[in-house]
Amino acid sequence: MITCPHPLVFAALFCCVEVILAQIKYSTPEDVKVGAIIGNVAKDLGLDVGTLISRRFRIVSGAQGTLFEVNPNNGALYVHENVDREQLCDRNVACLLDLKIVVENPLEVHYVTVEIIDTNDNRPSFAEKEKVIEIAETTLPGARFQLPGARDRDVGVNAVQIYKLSQNDHFHLEIRDRGEDKIPFLVLQRNLDRERKTNHSLILTAMDGGTPPKSANLSLNIKVLDNNDNRPVFSQEVYSVTLQENAPLEKTIIKVQATDLDESINGDVEYTFGGDITSSVLRLFTLDRLTGEIRVIGEIDYETANVYNLDVQASDKGQPPMTTDCRIIIKIQDVNDNKPEIEVTSISSIVPEDSKQGTVVALITVTDADSGLNSKVICHLTENVPFELKPSFKENMYSLVTKESLDRETVSHYDISITATDCGEPPLSTFKKLNIDVSDVNDNFPEFSHNPLELYLTENNAAGASIFSVSAFDKDCNENAAVSYHILRGGAGRNVIASFVNIHPDSGQITALKSFDFETLKTFQFQVVASDSGTPPLSNNVTVNVFILDQNDNAPVILYPLSSNGSAQGVEEIPRNVNAGNLVTKVRAYDADIGYNGWLLFSLQEVTDHSLFALDRYTGQIRTLRSFTETDEAEHKLLILVKDNGNVSLSATATVTIKLVEPKEAFAASDVKSAAKDDEDSNVIFYLMISLGAVSVLFLVSIIVLIAMQCSKSTDYTSKYLPETNYDGTLCHSIQYRSGEKRYMLVGPRMSIGSTIVPGSHANTLVLPDRRRPSEEPKAPNSDWRYSASLRAGGVMQSSVHMEESSVMQGAQGVLVQNWPTASSAADGEGGEVSPPMGAGVDSNSWHFRYGPGGPGAPPQHLKPGEVPPEAFIIPGSPAIISIRQNQGGEDDKSDFITFGKKEEAKKKKKKKKEKKDKKDKGKDDGDE
Repeated sequence: MITCPHPLVFAALFCCVEVILAQIKYSTPEDVKVGAIIGNVAKDLGLDVGTLISRRFRIVSGAQGTLFEVNPNNGALYVHENVDREQLCDRNVACLLDLKIVVENPLEVHYVTVEIIDTNDNRPSFAEKEKVIEIAETTLPGARFQLPGARDRDVGVNAVQIYKLSQNDHFHLEIRDRGEDKIPFLVLQRNLDRERKTNHSLILTAMDGGTPPKSANLSLNIKVLDNNDNRPVFSQEVYSVTLQENAPLEKTIIKVQATDLDESINGDVEYTFGGDITSSVLRLFTLDRLTGEIRVIGEIDYETANVYNLDVQASDKGQPPMTTDCRIIIKIQDVNDNKPEIEVTSISSIVPEDSKQGTVVALITVTDADSGLNSKVICHLTENVPFELKPSFKENMYSLVTKESLDRETVSHYDISITATDCGEPPLSTFKKLNIDVSDVNDNFPEFSHNPLELYLTENNAAGASIFSVSAFDKDCNENAAVSYHILRGGAGRNVIASFVNIHPDSGQITALKSFDFETLKTFQFQVVASDSGTPPLSNNVTVNVFILDQNDNAPVILYPLSSNGSAQGVEEIPRNVNAGNLVTKVRAYDADIGYNGWLLFSLQEVTDHSLFALDRYTGQIRTLRSFTETDEAEHKLLILVKDNGNVSLSATATVTIKLVEPKEAFAASDVKSAAKDDEDSNVIFYLMISLGAVSVLFLVSIIVLIAMQCSKSTDYTSKYLPETNYDGTLCHSIQYRSGEKRYMLVGPRMSIGSTIVPGSHANTLVLPDRRRPSEEPKAPNSDWRYSASLRAGGVMQSSVHMEESSVMQGAQGVLVQNWPTASSAADGEGGEVSPPMGAGVDSNSWHFRYGPGGPGAPPQHLKPGEVPPEAFIIPGSPAIISIRQNQGGEDDKSDFITFGKKEEAKKKKKKKKEKKDKKDKGKDDGDE
């Protein structure tokens, strides 16, 4: 089996801003073929295989990352180089390699641990091929002799597991465990007899636990010597000592001592290292053969090995020599001699300025080869940078993220220094610099220096020539700062004049497509839009106010005198008897220009007699300088020059001929002019009369249409309570009352004389129409009643009245009683009562009227059938007070029709005034005669 990927053993998720961290573990045997797949990382992490390439799926670890690679097409983790566990981890039982896999958009960091499983690819080996052991023949059974152990670079079950000794009668093998090592001892089980056999040849076989097992052999040559009674003895079988790394050379680590009870040379002891000491250990330590001191002769590095196991053998000089051994364990104490190392995995050295807070810029791994407190590292950044370090769930792992908003226009580049300091004594530090550029984002609008801009343009400019230039600045860079210009055109309410200007899209030069005339157009405005080339583009507007400046391009125009053929000539006649200073005429002229260009000055160019006439320089008035004499000519010709005050003056001339006439002729001429003027005025009046007549006709037609519309509305207000047999819908009944010489009448509906309307009976109750909305209930009359101002003044009610209580008539044998309703004004929202005019002598506190004299409590008046009482009704809203009597036939007696009220009185007053005026006019006529 080439690979042995285990399923997901450990997974941990950790969220840190935009970073997603996870850890999984695979295992694979060493020495697998290059390209062998270890596991599918994308599948185990739940990543979309289709997005791995776009998300830059990759391994970012250090040197160990070269042993493995990931396939971005399928997400598989495979072997990239040959993997040798012994080279990577030496004799460490657990051989773990940490890989860091990164995918972007969004950023995800995953830690993959690959365990390298040992295979039995190494044989056990002995340091030497033959071992010579000297044993005295007097040595008692049970004596033990240490044999060199075999070394196997494999670990675990693939390391040396058993030793075997070839078959013999005198020795057997004993194995002792000293830590992770197995030490073989040769044990004497029967006495030796030198006379019978001086040498014994044995084979020591070391075997590992692999499948199939591998082995190595060591030849043992045992020499039997003459007697040496005592062997050296160490004070301890195992010695343990602590040594700081970087210990100075020749430093004594420990002094071992063995004693031998023999005398002479049999009691002299020498010390040597055991046979399984490696050459690398011999380069670090030395053993004094006589004193037993172990000294440092090489550089001790804790990071290379933190413990050394040395076997020391002591032997005397007897014949045969007696030996013994001990184990010395040297533990290396760590010293803070390694600075932290910073490994930066940059996601990108360019960060967009619109990056959100917490965006990951780089992944930082800090390592320290020391151990314990010396390997604890603290990281920090330089101050005053918008970045910070976020620690990961894994020790000494950080993410460099943004902590503030970035603005490229303020700072476009950051030099960030990362300092890593361990916690040793003294602490050691290291530095790492990162260069981060802030990339531009189109976040700035083009800006104009001023808004609005003002352009003063002289009229009569050349069409197509440049008249102005605008420029906008964009704080962004590159294409985000490339500004183009155009004029805002079209749309409802846009300035049409803007179509006569154009702008170059790159330079901002504005050209006029036509020549402008100050007299036609004095000012206009248009808007220029500046847009950058970013995505999306941003734009800004500026208003350009154009003021046309006047040029003296208009000559004065003579308004008077002006002949019929259009020439500036005129004739003026004046009487000879005018005095000096008399105004003859006034020359009127107009210049379309303004300012100095339109300021006109008048001057006499030619005149027959300079002593007779003078011309006002500013007003153009011609006046006489003196009185005329008999000798003065009868006709004078004046040539008048009118010029403006422009830089290049323009002028016009007018000719005025002045004729001197006798006074009567002058008056006749004046009358002719007046008649002509009267004709012109009469024409104007005629046109005005036509216009007024047309307007009046339209007004009358409108009034008639409105009246027709009102009359066309439905007037079907037939009561749902009153039977049609007792009501014919006409208002002809009335009740009158007197006040002095005036009579008043309230008019009610016509009814049959014999009919009876019972108060409160809905079946016989006449309900006058209520023009309010049907949903509104009629309001009860307010106790605080009032009447309108027109009634208060004795006039006529001007507002319409809504009848809220029915008028009730009761008839029995010619007796008629009528209760007249309270009324609610439509102009008022409140109830009120309408009373007869003030001063009429009627009790206005109640609307209860009865026939006959007396108040409301008087008995009813007896009337003949068809007779109407003298009291009158007030017709609400009527302009007159009407009294009507009916004859016996029920017909109206129009001879008794009398009208009263304000309107009739006004007619009488008007008639009286007219009579007085006629008398007055007649008197004047008599006086004239």
